[in-house]
Amino acid sequence: MDRETIRTILSHFTVGIGGAGGLGSNCAVALARSNIGTLIIVDFDTVSEANLDRQYFFLPQVGQPKVAALKDTINTINPNVTVQPFIERVTRDSIARLFASCDIIVEAFDSAETKLMFLETCMQLFPEKPLITATGLAGYGNSTGMKVRTSGNLIIIGDESAEVSPDNPPLAPRVGIAAAMQANEAIAKLVEIYSNEETYAHRIK
Repeated sequence: MDRETIRTILSHFTVGIGGAGGLGSNCAVALARSNIGTLIIVDFDTVSEANLDRQYFFLPQVGQPKVAALKDTINTINPNVTVQPFIERVTRDSIARLFASCDIIVEAFDSAETKLMFLETCMQLFPEKPLITATGLAGYGNSTGMKVRTSGNLIIIGDESAEVSPDNPPLAPRVGIAAAMQANEAIAKLVEIYSNEETYAHRIK
Protein backbone atom coordinates (compact mmCIF):
# COMPACT_ATOMS: atom_id res chain seq x y z
CA MET A 1 0.00 0.00 0.00
CA ASP A 2 1.61 3.27 -1.08
CA ARG A 3 1.96 6.46 0.94
CA GLU A 4 -0.90 8.37 -0.69
CA THR A 5 -3.31 5.46 -0.29
CA ILE A 6 -2.51 5.28 3.43
CA ARG A 7 -2.94 9.03 3.83
CA THR A 8 -6.27 8.89 2.01
CA ILE A 9 -7.50 6.04 4.22
CA LEU A 10 -6.48 7.88 7.39
CA SER A 11 -8.24 11.07 6.27
CA HIS A 12 -11.60 9.34 6.77
CA PHE A 13 -11.06 8.37 10.42
CA THR A 14 -11.38 10.10 13.79
CA VAL A 15 -9.00 9.61 16.70
CA GLY A 16 -9.80 10.84 20.19
CA ILE A 17 -6.99 11.79 22.57
CA GLY A 18 -7.56 12.20 26.29
CA GLY A 19 -4.82 14.50 27.55
CA ALA A 20 -2.66 17.01 25.68
CA GLY A 21 0.60 16.75 27.61
CA GLY A 22 3.78 14.92 26.63
CA LEU A 23 2.05 11.88 25.17
CA GLY A 24 -1.06 13.55 23.82
CA SER A 25 0.54 16.55 22.12
CA ASN A 26 3.29 14.52 20.44
CA CYS A 27 0.88 11.75 19.40
CA ALA A 28 -1.55 14.31 17.95
CA VAL A 29 1.16 15.94 15.85
CA ALA A 30 2.37 12.57 14.53
CA LEU A 31 -1.19 11.67 13.52
CA ALA A 32 -1.71 15.08 11.92
CA ARG A 33 1.47 14.70 9.87
CA SER A 34 0.11 11.32 8.73
CA ASN A 35 -3.11 13.03 7.53
CA ILE A 36 -5.63 11.72 10.04
CA GLY A 37 -9.05 13.12 9.26
CA THR A 38 -10.23 14.37 12.64
CA LEU A 39 -8.62 14.71 16.06
CA ILE A 40 -10.75 15.15 19.17
CA ILE A 41 -8.43 16.40 21.92
CA VAL A 42 -9.56 16.95 25.51
CA ASP A 43 -7.55 18.66 28.26
CA PHE A 44 -8.34 21.33 30.84
CA ASP A 45 -4.77 22.57 31.39
CA THR A 46 -2.77 25.52 30.04
CA VAL A 47 0.74 25.56 28.61
CA SER A 48 3.51 26.37 31.10
CA GLU A 49 7.24 26.84 30.61
CA ALA A 50 7.81 23.59 32.51
CA ASN A 51 5.93 21.76 29.74
CA LEU A 52 8.33 22.82 26.99
CA ASP A 53 10.97 20.19 27.82
CA ARG A 54 8.83 17.31 26.48
CA GLN A 55 5.50 18.57 25.14
CA TYR A 56 4.77 19.84 21.62
CA PHE A 57 4.36 23.49 22.54
CA PHE A 58 6.36 26.67 22.06
CA LEU A 59 7.34 29.58 24.27
CA PRO A 60 4.82 32.05 22.73
CA GLN A 61 2.04 29.58 23.60
CA VAL A 62 2.69 29.69 27.36
CA GLY A 63 -0.55 30.56 29.14
CA GLN A 64 -2.80 29.32 26.35
CA PRO A 65 -5.11 26.32 26.79
CA LYS A 66 -3.16 23.28 25.62
CA VAL A 67 -5.83 22.06 23.24
CA ALA A 68 -6.18 25.50 21.63
CA ALA A 69 -2.40 25.85 21.22
CA LEU A 70 -2.21 22.34 19.78
CA LYS A 71 -4.98 23.09 17.30
CA ASP A 72 -3.07 26.16 16.09
CA THR A 73 0.13 24.13 15.69
CA ILE A 74 -1.61 21.33 13.81
CA ASN A 75 -3.39 23.81 11.54
CA THR A 76 0.04 25.17 10.62
CA ILE A 77 1.41 21.68 9.91
CA ASN A 78 -1.58 20.21 8.07
CA PRO A 79 -4.68 22.37 7.61
CA ASN A 80 -6.55 19.39 6.15
CA VAL A 81 -6.85 17.87 9.63
CA THR A 82 -9.98 18.82 11.57
CA VAL A 83 -9.14 19.45 15.23
CA GLN A 84 -11.96 19.53 17.75
CA PRO A 85 -10.51 20.89 21.01
CA PHE A 86 -12.38 20.57 24.31
CA ILE A 87 -11.09 22.66 27.21
CA GLU A 88 -12.42 20.60 30.08
CA ARG A 89 -11.51 17.96 32.62
CA VAL A 90 -12.44 14.44 31.54
CA THR A 91 -14.87 12.73 33.92
CA ARG A 92 -16.76 9.44 33.87
CA ASP A 93 -19.89 11.37 32.89
CA SER A 94 -18.26 13.25 30.00
CA ILE A 95 -16.46 10.41 28.23
CA ALA A 96 -19.49 9.18 26.27
CA ARG A 97 -20.22 12.69 24.99
CA LEU A 98 -16.62 13.44 24.07
CA PHE A 99 -15.42 10.19 22.52
CA ALA A 100 -18.46 8.36 21.11
CA SER A 101 -17.68 9.43 17.53
CA CYS A 102 -14.06 8.22 17.62
CA ASP A 103 -12.80 5.20 15.71
CA ILE A 104 -9.84 4.84 18.09
CA ILE A 105 -9.17 6.37 21.51
CA VAL A 106 -5.73 7.27 22.87
CA GLU A 107 -5.21 7.61 26.62
CA ALA A 108 -2.52 10.20 27.36
CA PHE A 109 -2.99 11.37 30.95
CA ASP A 110 -0.29 12.08 33.55
CA SER A 111 -2.40 11.24 36.58
CA ALA A 112 -2.54 7.53 37.44
CA GLU A 113 -6.01 8.01 38.92
CA THR A 114 -7.35 9.72 35.79
CA LYS A 115 -5.64 7.15 33.57
CA LEU A 116 -7.32 4.25 35.37
CA MET A 117 -10.73 5.94 35.39
CA PHE A 118 -10.47 6.73 31.69
CA LEU A 119 -9.40 3.22 30.69
CA GLU A 120 -12.08 1.52 32.78
CA THR A 121 -14.83 3.81 31.52
CA CYS A 122 -13.84 3.59 27.86
CA MET A 123 -13.68 -0.20 28.00
CA GLN A 124 -17.14 -0.29 29.58
CA LEU A 125 -18.72 2.21 27.17
CA PHE A 126 -16.89 1.30 23.96
CA PRO A 127 -15.72 -2.33 24.18
CA GLU A 128 -15.53 -2.50 20.38
CA LYS A 129 -13.18 0.49 20.01
CA PRO A 130 -9.39 0.08 20.04
CA LEU A 131 -7.95 1.86 23.09
CA ILE A 132 -4.26 2.78 23.20
CA THR A 133 -2.51 3.56 26.48
CA ALA A 134 1.08 3.99 27.69
CA THR A 135 2.82 3.10 30.93
CA GLY A 136 6.45 2.84 31.91
CA LEU A 137 8.11 5.63 29.93
CA ALA A 138 10.01 7.65 32.52
CA GLY A 139 13.75 8.24 32.58
CA TYR A 140 16.17 7.64 29.73
CA GLY A 141 17.93 4.81 27.93
CA ASN A 142 16.56 1.27 27.52
CA SER A 143 14.93 2.11 24.20
CA THR A 144 14.54 -1.58 23.39
CA GLY A 145 12.42 -1.96 26.53
CA MET A 146 9.65 0.09 24.94
CA LYS A 147 7.24 -2.50 23.60
CA VAL A 148 3.68 -3.04 22.44
CA ARG A 149 1.38 -5.47 24.23
CA THR A 150 -2.18 -6.19 23.15
CA SER A 151 -5.00 -7.48 25.33
CA GLY A 152 -8.20 -7.64 23.31
CA ASN A 153 -8.87 -4.10 22.07
CA LEU A 154 -6.47 -2.60 24.64
CA ILE A 155 -3.03 -1.73 23.26
CA ILE A 156 -0.36 -0.97 25.89
CA ILE A 157 2.81 0.97 25.02
CA GLY A 158 5.96 1.22 27.15
CA ASP A 159 8.09 -0.97 29.37
CA GLU A 160 5.28 -1.10 31.99
CA SER A 161 7.74 -0.57 34.84
CA ALA A 162 9.65 2.74 34.62
CA GLU A 163 7.17 4.98 36.41
CA VAL A 164 7.62 8.70 36.98
CA SER A 165 9.23 9.77 40.27
CA PRO A 166 11.44 12.64 41.47
CA ASP A 167 14.50 10.53 40.66
CA ASN A 168 13.09 9.20 37.39
CA PRO A 169 11.42 12.12 35.59
CA PRO A 170 9.72 11.98 32.20
CA LEU A 171 12.21 13.17 29.57
CA ALA A 172 11.54 14.14 25.98
CA PRO A 173 13.16 11.16 24.21
CA ARG A 174 11.25 8.31 25.90
CA VAL A 175 8.02 10.30 26.09
CA GLY A 176 8.40 11.01 22.39
CA ILE A 177 9.10 7.36 21.62
CA ALA A 178 5.96 6.29 23.49
CA ALA A 179 3.83 8.95 21.79
CA ALA A 180 5.14 7.97 18.36
CA MET A 181 4.41 4.33 19.15
CA GLN A 182 0.86 5.24 20.15
CA ALA A 183 0.37 7.06 16.85
CA ASN A 184 1.98 4.20 14.95
CA GLU A 185 -0.32 1.61 16.52
CA ALA A 186 -3.34 3.82 15.83
CA ILE A 187 -2.39 4.05 12.15
CA ALA A 188 -1.82 0.30 11.90
CA LYS A 189 -5.18 -0.42 13.53
CA LEU A 190 -7.06 2.03 11.30
CA VAL A 191 -5.56 0.56 8.12
CA GLU A 192 -6.46 -2.90 9.44
CA ILE A 193 -10.02 -1.78 10.18
CA TYR A 194 -10.40 -0.34 6.70
CA SER A 195 -8.90 -3.41 5.04
CA ASN A 196 -10.92 -5.98 7.00
CA GLU A 197 -14.31 -4.36 7.48
CA GLU A 198 -16.66 -3.94 4.53
CA THR A 199 -18.58 -1.42 6.60
CA TYR A 200 -15.68 1.00 6.19
CA ALA A 201 -15.46 0.68 2.39
CA HIS A 202 -17.70 3.74 1.89
CA ARG A 203 -15.03 5.96 3.48
CA ILE A 204 -12.87 5.93 0.35
CA LYS A 205 -14.59 7.34 -2.71
